[in-house]
Amino acid sequence: MDISFLKALTTQVLWAAFILSALFGAIAQRTHFCTMGAVSDIVTMGDWTRMRMWGMAIGVAMIGFYTLAAAGQIDPAKTLYASGRFIWLSALVGGLLFGFGMVLASGCGSKTLVRIGGGNLKSVVVFVVMGIAAFATLKGITAVVRVATVDRVALDFSGNAALSNWLGNAVGLSPSGAGLVLALVLGLALIVWALLGRDFVRLDNLLAGLGIGAVIVAMWWVSGHLGYVAEHPETLQEAFLATNSGRAEALSFVSPVAYTLDWLMFFSDKAKLLTIGIVSVFGVVAGSALYALATRNFRWEGFRDAEDTANHLIGATLMGVGGVCAMGCTVGQGLSGISTLSMTSVVAVAAIVAGCVAALKYQLWRLECGI
Repeated sequence: MDISFLKALTTQVLWAAFILSALFGAIAQRTHFCTMGAVSDIVTMGDWTRMRMWGMAIGVAMIGFYTLAAAGQIDPAKTLYASGRFIWLSALVGGLLFGFGMVLASGCGSKTLVRIGGGNLKSVVVFVVMGIAAFATLKGITAVVRVATVDRVALDFSGNAALSNWLGNAVGLSPSGAGLVLALVLGLALIVWALLGRDFVRLDNLLAGLGIGAVIVAMWWVSGHLGYVAEHPETLQEAFLATNSGRAEALSFVSPVAYTLDWLMFFSDKAKLLTIGIVSVFGVVAGSALYALATRNFRWEGFRDAEDTANHLIGATLMGVGGVCAMGCTVGQGLSGISTLSMTSVVAVAAIVAGCVAALKYQLWRLECGI
């Protein structure tokens, strides 16, 4: 494999990621797919419809991921979420911060990008602040705090800290085989649960659940198979093209937002290359904007007052810090990560939901007290 072929393949990977993320943005814009909105609907109205969308998407992503693994298309041990280190405290604290912050910021990382595509100027501010906070937690001042505190607490295992590995060791199956069994059981259970919801079987609900889940699976294939090179001609080592982590990745929208700001600010630096994460950020905004413009739903929206501005600034900061600590957001951990059955992802998702519920309860309390 020569360098010219490698460059052409990298371009294919980036275009595929952009198209898939644009599809994600269009679907999310049409169906109002949103994890924060799903939790809010339950807390304020007792409506589980959007939560069932999310559950179906998780089920589809799980089954798709381990079907690819069983077919030898991707290797679960070489994904961003595969590690023998179970960073439960980082996932717990980061998830709580992210969940609380996304309520204050009117949506998670993916929702922020979707709202930007729809003309929301508040989300542009959230995007910038979240990206700066995330980059600081990756490599800056809050990174020092992160490494000195929550990152120090972990459980180390000889193999990947994933449910598939634990089941495989218990019953004598390969991780991919055990993962497929678990994914089929858990994934089908989530899909059936979603379909049994009252009035759930409607086009938009199915489009959100099946469509978003399928996009995650396709992204795993693009990153883990199409972009996989067994021997890079320059390093003579295996490589996953156009990834920030050097491992297989799917959609996530915290660290990629930070890398997007970095790429924009240092565009003339030839060392700053486009990655799957960066083009996915642009793709979601583009897909959302195209759908919003086509359906005449594009609307400019700004901050209501100083308090609204403060809430969004604080929320964006919490999401940036929390998302990096938790290694992902409601999409990065809530769909991509949990599709691999990673235990860190399970803790992160549970913490994100708990943080979201706490913030919603806090807001309801303030309304009741007239504060």
